[in-house]
Amino acid sequence: MEELKIQMLGGFSLKLDDRELQDTDTRSKKVWVLLAYLIIHREQTVTQRTLIDLLWGDEPESTNPENALRITMHRTRTLLEQLSPELGRGLILRRKGGYQWNGGGKVDSERFEALCRQNAEDPELRLRNLLEAISLYRGDFLPHQSGEVWVVPIASYLHNLFLSAAQEAVELLIQRGRNQEAAGVCRRCLALEPYHEGFCRELMQLLAAAGDRRGAAEAYDRLSKRLFDDFGISPSEETRTVYRATVHSPENRVLSIDEVMGTVRESDAPSGALQCDFDYFRILCYALSRTMERSGNAAHVVLLDVISTAERELPRQSIDRVMGQLSQQIRLSLRRGDVFCQCSISQFAVLLGRANFENSQVICDRILRAFHRAYPYAPVRITYQVRPLSPERPGKTE
Repeated sequence: MEELKIQMLGGFSLKLDDRELQDTDTRSKKVWVLLAYLIIHREQTVTQRTLIDLLWGDEPESTNPENALRITMHRTRTLLEQLSPELGRGLILRRKGGYQWNGGGKVDSERFEALCRQNAEDPELRLRNLLEAISLYRGDFLPHQSGEVWVVPIASYLHNLFLSAAQEAVELLIQRGRNQEAAGVCRRCLALEPYHEGFCRELMQLLAAAGDRRGAAEAYDRLSKRLFDDFGISPSEETRTVYRATVHSPENRVLSIDEVMGTVRESDAPSGALQCDFDYFRILCYALSRTMERSGNAAHVVLLDVISTAERELPRQSIDRVMGQLSQQIRLSLRRGDVFCQCSISQFAVLLGRANFENSQVICDRILRAFHRAYPYAPVRITYQVRPLSPERPGKTE
């Protein structure tokens, strides 16, 4: 008979030979909480009182909580016997005043921690340990029990240990010229921690070094979309700087004038204004403010706010739909030389070159009228603010 294999990272399962139990296979959450707690604390006898508090907490206790615990324990042992007859009584022993897990088993979370903590003097051995640990980390500790008080600190500790191990592994791989493997580690980390800008920056640089600028741009776009969709924020300035340096770095070969013109010429561009992301909107504002110092032309920045008129806050899906509708009206209401971007979940910024304050207000009113004509029943109102773009300090508004 093989040794019992216990997975707690990315899920909870027990496997013996060709039979496996998973915490998704039963509706009894308490059985799996009890099982996990006994395994993690198997070096000690867990008292009945501790288990009763664990399983029922603030719930009203029955008139006989000890009996309720015995019933749950019986169900837990019966579950284990699906792996092998009599296994339940062999693995969970009744001790004086409590219960104890009487099985060893290979626990993936313990193996993961041991590999991360091994300070091997040989860098190659250290790297092998780290890569094995990373492969073991299939997700957070006991994800289906993430609300349990005792699970939270362990899950946080192991998650941070994983990120540290991954960062060290990436550095060691790059030192050895194993950039493709380093990129693979970054991708694995981003799959589990999609908001981690550090691994995204590392991945962009690795892909750009391999000549895959499109892949680097896609990595940035995924991060940017997640941050914007989930939190209404943009990547940090450090991440945007890496993006510009990797995706838009100079070509290694000499270009002809025809190639240069081909890259700056729009193809299949929609009519109306140009929509860009917030980072490029800022750059265009910087560029325009510099030319204003010489030309003396006026330019204004407009901030459009979408505000719900419903009694309850609009769900995200409804907000996204309204923003898409408003984006279309902005694009069609402006000139081709104007630029706009979505700068938050419910806001657009518009750059109006060669427009004075009064003209900017007229343009905004036109956008609002067009939107409300097209969508008269939209549960929102739209407000706007207009500020002049200052030529003295690029990007600063008065």
